[in-house]
Amino acid sequence: MSAAGNDKALDSQGNSVAGGEKHSHARRLRSGSYVPLRSTTDVETDTKSNRRLSSPSSLLNGEVRISRRRTSLTVAEAGLQARRRSLAYADLMAVFYPPNMMSQPTVTDTPFEDASWEGVADVELDQRSVANWEPTLEKAIRSIVSIKAQCVRSFDTETSGTYNATGFVVDATAGLILSNRHVVNPAPIVAQAVFANYEEVELQPVYRDPVHDFGFFRFDPSKLRFMTPEAIRLAPHKAKVGMEIRVVGNDAGEKLSILAGTLARLDRAAPEYGVGEYNDFNTFYLQAASGTSGGSSGSPVLDIYGDAVALNAGGSNRAASSFYLPLSRIVRALNLVRHGQPVPRGTIQAEFEHLPYDELRRLGLNMTIETKMRETFPASQGMLAVRTVLPQGPADGSLRSGDIVVAINGQPVVDFISFEDIADSSIGAEINVSVWRGDKAYNTRVRVQDMAAVTPHRYVEVGGGVVNNVSYQIARSYGIPVDGVYVASSGHVLSSAGAWRGSVIQAVGTAATPDLDSFACAFGELRDGSRVPVKFFALEQPHRQKVAIMSVATHWHAMRMATRDEVTGNWAYTDLRPPAPLPRDIAPQTASVGRLPASLAPGGRVWPSVVQLDFHCPYLVDGMKDTQFMGPGFIIDKARGYVVCDRDTVPIGLGDVHITIAGSVVLVGKVHFLHPVYNFAIVKYDPRQLGNTQVQDLQFHPDYLAGRKKLAPGDTVCVVAVNGEQNPVVRHTRIASRSMVSTRECLPPRFRCMNVEGIKLNDQPGCQGGVLCDDDGLVLAMWTSVSSQDSNHKDTTSMTGFDACLLRQTVESLCGSGCCPDIRSLDVELWTIRLAAARALGLAPARIRQIEDACGENPRLLYVLGILSSETPASKLLHTGDIILEKDGQLATDVIDLGVIHDEKLVRLVVLRDGQETTLNVPTTALDGMETKRVIHWSGALVQNPYRYVQEQVRRLPSYVYVSCTLYGSPANCYGLRPGMWITEVEGRPVTTVDEFIATLEGLRLDRTCSDSNSKQPQDVQAARYVRLTVVNKSQVSRVLSLRVDNHYWPPWELICDSDTPCGWRAIQRI
Repeated sequence: MSAAGNDKALDSQGNSVAGGEKHSHARRLRSGSYVPLRSTTDVETDTKSNRRLSSPSSLLNGEVRISRRRTSLTVAEAGLQARRRSLAYADLMAVFYPPNMMSQPTVTDTPFEDASWEGVADVELDQRSVANWEPTLEKAIRSIVSIKAQCVRSFDTETSGTYNATGFVVDATAGLILSNRHVVNPAPIVAQAVFANYEEVELQPVYRDPVHDFGFFRFDPSKLRFMTPEAIRLAPHKAKVGMEIRVVGNDAGEKLSILAGTLARLDRAAPEYGVGEYNDFNTFYLQAASGTSGGSSGSPVLDIYGDAVALNAGGSNRAASSFYLPLSRIVRALNLVRHGQPVPRGTIQAEFEHLPYDELRRLGLNMTIETKMRETFPASQGMLAVRTVLPQGPADGSLRSGDIVVAINGQPVVDFISFEDIADSSIGAEINVSVWRGDKAYNTRVRVQDMAAVTPHRYVEVGGGVVNNVSYQIARSYGIPVDGVYVASSGHVLSSAGAWRGSVIQAVGTAATPDLDSFACAFGELRDGSRVPVKFFALEQPHRQKVAIMSVATHWHAMRMATRDEVTGNWAYTDLRPPAPLPRDIAPQTASVGRLPASLAPGGRVWPSVVQLDFHCPYLVDGMKDTQFMGPGFIIDKARGYVVCDRDTVPIGLGDVHITIAGSVVLVGKVHFLHPVYNFAIVKYDPRQLGNTQVQDLQFHPDYLAGRKKLAPGDTVCVVAVNGEQNPVVRHTRIASRSMVSTRECLPPRFRCMNVEGIKLNDQPGCQGGVLCDDDGLVLAMWTSVSSQDSNHKDTTSMTGFDACLLRQTVESLCGSGCCPDIRSLDVELWTIRLAAARALGLAPARIRQIEDACGENPRLLYVLGILSSETPASKLLHTGDIILEKDGQLATDVIDLGVIHDEKLVRLVVLRDGQETTLNVPTTALDGMETKRVIHWSGALVQNPYRYVQEQVRRLPSYVYVSCTLYGSPANCYGLRPGMWITEVEGRPVTTVDEFIATLEGLRLDRTCSDSNSKQPQDVQAARYVRLTVVNKSQVSRVLSLRVDNHYWPPWELICDSDTPCGWRAIQRI
């Protein structure tokens, strides 16, 4: 199965609402970057799409824990800078700014090579033909494309999601498009280019520079049938201060915008986009006040002759400043890529900065050297100095921060291009670096490393997460060695140990993991279902090593390695050996149950029944927004291994359960029963694994379990509970009140407790949950955590007590026959109404006297607050506002008689409606004790039957094919299939159930295979695997989506509830 976790939202990394779409967003500069006082450094941001991550995710691939640190700024500047990635396909719009009519003299010549370096000469143009920009722009627009891409996995500095950007053709014959490195992306992507006439072609990412912000896509020129683009010539030598330029691209979400500007600087320091993000370095940038915004990443910066003089890369979101990458190194790479040759890139793992001579003198530069350098390079106003050196890198021990570079291999060097030319041509060899340090000159030899060795091209999908080797980019951001395994997405397994995105794994179990291969080997030696220690550190605190316990639950996801083909840019998968399952006959574990002191009586009677539960769900289904839950449980049948807990601890049936007994023994359990109305669940473990551990069944007071007695306000009780540190809490207190439990409809829809009375205490302790008992330790009620949401749909929890009699039917069924009880419902939400209100609604005086005589103090009735499902027979008979007077001939004044009905398929009700008593024979609806039993994954969408709490929020069900979650970077996420939608048609064919949905998709695949073999259409038309879906939202508004299927990264699979498996679920691949 796909390992695209729920990088929610978690990210938790990230976030997540269950698979919501990412939006254009500016990444803020984080601390850790040294900014020289001379520079005009703003706080820069990248306009890649924002990712909301859950832990662990998929959910989403990102994490929920996202730091937002900001570096200190210079006095002169406090701007925020942004990279551009956003595009909406709207109508063509060009925004022209009037040219600056006042001529601006050239202040500084460009420090780059002249035209002869490229092997081309300037085109002599008739000045009359360029009197204005119109002919130039009209021609250039045909070669500029809008790029839409899906980053299908989190990898290195990138996170999964969808984004839009710009590119332009630089070789029409070879089909090469130039864009930014953060657009071409080091992660696996699926991308298309849309030309000005709206022809779409597939893109292959064939090169992305390891350091500088540029890369190349390749497309097949023969796929363009209605236009022939011309390449835009690259002319780095033409960039000069004062030059009028136009930035042509997809600015601010428009299909095409044209922004005017004037080059103001040619030697700006590379912008910083944040610690842990991709950042360019060892290069100059150009600066202009063109005011580009989201979506213009990769736009050409054109002169009036239509030549590209720079590549748009970033900008400020506080000022109208934009930052452009010079083209010198791009021209070199283009000449190699167009001939199919590799682009050699060398590094000594050191970062340099260009400092002016006044700062160099403060670093100790000798006046004699300065004089010679000024004479040799009269156009240069400074030299290179070492900014940082990575530990354990080639330059470590040879160069130091503050060293001034004088020469390399005896050749004077004052700029980045000269240094990189030498490094790129000396891979594997030693170079002689002459530096000035303090007041002395030093010569040192440094071996040049191939940058490909520190740029990862592989990743491993494990437990829904993604890991890769630590990259040069990550190591530079945090000043660590290029060593270890980096967590790009934590997923289901690594998040159980708290190894979120941004962690570096050092060991798994007892095996060290210095690289990806050792990590895969160590994981393959583990046992599925086991718990092992993991050593890691967070990049924000590399000095602090952590050791945590990881739950090995790899049965939910495939374990495989992906390797990038450097020629085609595609990623090929290789299956890895997953951890073997635990043997069924493992040796029993025995622990000693501690005794509580007499001062905590009667807690000693309850404590041998207390266990700790940890629940992790691998996918965000059934309305989940979080993936990890914990809380106390209580053994109710040690012979069968049944444990009761609240539904804030075990909210759904899909997940892994670990049960800690006596604080020592950890057993693997599975969800056995979820009460669909009341706030409790039953999990099960294998009692044979417990050995001779002296646990006890929870002892209930027989009168309170049978319902003959109930706690009333003023009664004395003892709370025996568990606090956040898993220690006992014992407190004597009194009952404060009894009232109906009120919970709101949640977004997304999920379980909510209703139709039950709750108990409140006068002095309730801070705890996770427990029981209310008498002085003998006999349980009178459960003390549980109730989950809901406020009016802003933020999650809330409250502690509430529930009568022990609510458990009776379940306990008797499970502990007697071992079967789950037959639970039925009227599918209505009930609330109480006082007799005064009922009298105003027409209740007869005789009936009022009957109720007063039967109920005594504080008599109340129940009325229908709302209908929970419009699809059941009860919804056709009962109406909102009905006051229920009798059930089967008996007065119905206690909600326990109507909230849940056991073993009765038909009940006879007397209701007051419109002032008249009416007798109704109402069929009841059977409720399942596991709710969801099947989940389908297709194209990044998790599809299931609409569960009970979805049905209460819609007037009618459009179909039984409900989208519960979409995964970041998937086709579903890219093409607008959102959580909370129903699929009603596939290619015009109605689908009502999940089975029909699967059968229709399989039929389309077979039909397409047969028709393609006989088709006379071009092969690329046959390969366009779009599926047309009709979807409906909760407001009953329908729309049609066209979704591109990608079975390579998002193969179909399904999960089926299976009680014979250790986790209670079985995975089926549907490839």
